[in-house]
Amino acid sequence: MPAAAPDFADRLRGAGLRPTRQRVALARLLFAGGPRHVTAEGLHAEARAGRAAVSLATVYNTLNQFRDAGLLREVVVSPGRSYFDTNTRHHHHFYVEPDGALHDFPADRVSVAGLPSVPRGTRLDRIDVIVRVRR
Repeated sequence: MPAAAPDFADRLRGAGLRPTRQRVALARLLFAGGPRHVTAEGLHAEARAGRAAVSLATVYNTLNQFRDAGLLREVVVSPGRSYFDTNTRHHHHFYVEPDGALHDFPADRVSVAGLPSVPRGTRLDRIDVIVRVRR
Protein backbone atom coordinates (compact mmCIF):
# COMPACT_ATOMS: atom_id res chain seq x y z
CA MET A 1 0.00 0.00 0.00
CA PRO A 2 1.18 3.56 -0.63
CA ALA A 3 2.44 5.57 2.32
CA ALA A 4 -0.78 7.61 2.56
CA ALA A 5 -2.98 4.51 2.97
CA PRO A 6 -2.59 4.28 6.78
CA ASP A 7 -4.03 7.81 7.11
CA PHE A 8 -7.17 6.68 5.29
CA ALA A 9 -7.32 3.45 7.29
CA ASP A 10 -7.03 5.45 10.52
CA ARG A 11 -9.78 7.80 9.35
CA LEU A 12 -12.06 4.84 8.68
CA ARG A 13 -11.27 3.25 12.03
CA GLY A 14 -11.95 6.58 13.76
CA ALA A 15 -15.41 6.57 12.17
CA GLY A 16 -16.06 3.03 13.40
CA LEU A 17 -15.52 1.35 10.02
CA ARG A 18 -13.25 -1.59 9.29
CA PRO A 19 -10.64 -0.44 6.73
CA THR A 20 -11.09 -3.06 4.03
CA ARG A 21 -9.02 -2.82 0.86
CA GLN A 22 -12.02 -1.52 -1.10
CA ARG A 23 -13.02 1.05 1.52
CA VAL A 24 -9.46 2.37 1.74
CA ALA A 25 -9.23 2.60 -2.07
CA LEU A 26 -12.49 4.56 -2.25
CA ALA A 27 -11.53 6.75 0.73
CA ARG A 28 -8.27 7.60 -1.03
CA LEU A 29 -10.19 8.71 -4.13
CA LEU A 30 -12.69 10.71 -2.09
CA PHE A 31 -10.47 12.40 0.47
CA ALA A 32 -7.02 12.77 -1.14
CA GLY A 33 -7.90 16.16 -2.65
CA GLY A 34 -9.96 19.03 -1.39
CA PRO A 35 -13.72 19.11 -0.84
CA ARG A 36 -15.70 17.58 -3.67
CA HIS A 37 -19.09 16.29 -4.74
CA VAL A 38 -19.33 12.85 -6.34
CA THR A 39 -22.01 10.53 -7.59
CA ALA A 40 -21.71 6.78 -7.13
CA GLU A 41 -21.35 6.37 -10.89
CA GLY A 42 -18.63 9.01 -11.08
CA LEU A 43 -16.66 7.48 -8.21
CA HIS A 44 -17.03 4.03 -9.78
CA ALA A 45 -15.58 5.36 -13.05
CA GLU A 46 -12.66 6.93 -11.13
CA ALA A 47 -12.04 3.65 -9.31
CA ARG A 48 -12.04 1.67 -12.56
CA ALA A 49 -9.69 4.19 -14.20
CA GLY A 50 -7.36 3.78 -11.22
CA ARG A 51 -7.61 0.00 -11.55
CA ALA A 52 -9.43 -0.47 -8.23
CA ALA A 53 -11.51 -3.63 -8.45
CA VAL A 54 -14.85 -2.49 -7.03
CA SER A 55 -18.35 -3.05 -8.35
CA LEU A 56 -20.90 -0.27 -8.65
CA ALA A 57 -22.91 -1.96 -5.88
CA THR A 58 -19.85 -1.83 -3.61
CA VAL A 59 -19.40 1.86 -4.38
CA TYR A 60 -23.06 2.56 -3.47
CA ASN A 61 -22.79 0.53 -0.28
CA THR A 62 -19.51 2.17 0.72
CA LEU A 63 -20.79 5.70 0.08
CA ASN A 64 -23.84 4.97 2.22
CA GLN A 65 -21.64 3.51 4.98
CA PHE A 66 -19.37 6.58 4.85
CA ARG A 67 -22.46 8.82 5.03
CA ASP A 68 -23.88 6.90 7.98
CA ALA A 69 -20.49 7.14 9.74
CA GLY A 70 -20.42 10.94 9.27
CA LEU A 71 -17.58 10.97 6.72
CA LEU A 72 -19.80 12.23 3.89
CA ARG A 73 -22.98 14.21 3.50
CA GLU A 74 -25.59 13.13 0.97
CA VAL A 75 -27.15 15.84 -1.19
CA VAL A 76 -30.32 14.64 -2.93
CA VAL A 77 -30.97 16.89 -5.92
CA SER A 78 -33.88 14.89 -7.33
CA PRO A 79 -35.45 11.48 -6.84
CA GLY A 80 -32.82 8.96 -7.84
CA ARG A 81 -30.02 11.55 -8.12
CA SER A 82 -27.69 12.03 -5.16
CA TYR A 83 -24.27 13.53 -4.71
CA PHE A 84 -21.96 12.75 -1.83
CA ASP A 85 -20.14 15.73 -0.36
CA THR A 86 -16.81 15.39 1.44
CA ASN A 87 -17.49 18.71 3.21
CA THR A 88 -19.62 17.67 6.18
CA ARG A 89 -19.77 21.13 7.78
CA HIS A 90 -23.11 22.93 7.55
CA HIS A 91 -23.42 24.67 4.18
CA HIS A 92 -25.78 24.90 1.21
CA HIS A 93 -25.54 24.28 -2.52
CA PHE A 94 -26.10 25.78 -5.93
CA TYR A 95 -27.16 23.06 -8.38
CA VAL A 96 -26.49 23.97 -12.01
CA GLU A 97 -29.08 22.48 -14.36
CA PRO A 98 -28.86 20.74 -16.76
CA ASP A 99 -25.13 19.93 -16.40
CA GLY A 100 -25.47 18.77 -12.79
CA ALA A 101 -22.64 20.77 -11.22
CA LEU A 102 -22.91 21.33 -7.48
CA HIS A 103 -21.26 24.32 -5.76
CA ASP A 104 -21.04 25.08 -2.05
CA PHE A 105 -22.00 28.35 -0.42
CA PRO A 106 -21.87 29.27 3.29
CA ALA A 107 -24.89 28.53 5.44
CA ASP A 108 -24.78 32.01 6.96
CA ARG A 109 -25.68 33.48 3.54
CA VAL A 110 -29.25 32.21 3.89
CA SER A 111 -31.87 32.93 6.50
CA VAL A 112 -35.12 31.03 6.71
CA ALA A 113 -38.02 32.81 8.35
CA GLY A 114 -41.57 31.81 9.10
CA LEU A 115 -41.08 28.08 9.46
CA PRO A 116 -44.15 26.27 10.78
CA SER A 117 -43.89 24.36 14.04
CA VAL A 118 -42.36 20.94 13.62
CA PRO A 119 -44.61 17.93 14.24
CA ARG A 120 -45.12 16.92 17.87
CA GLY A 121 -42.42 14.59 19.14
CA THR A 122 -39.81 15.83 16.66
CA ARG A 123 -37.14 18.50 16.65
CA LEU A 124 -35.61 20.50 13.85
CA ASP A 125 -32.33 18.85 12.92
CA ARG A 126 -31.12 21.05 10.08
CA ILE A 127 -32.27 22.89 6.99
CA ASP A 128 -30.65 22.02 3.68
CA VAL A 129 -30.99 24.52 0.85
CA ILE A 130 -30.38 23.67 -2.81
CA VAL A 131 -30.63 26.69 -5.09
CA ARG A 132 -31.23 25.57 -8.68
CA VAL A 133 -29.66 27.70 -11.38
CA ARG A 134 -29.33 27.40 -15.19
CA ARG A 135 -26.60 28.37 -17.60
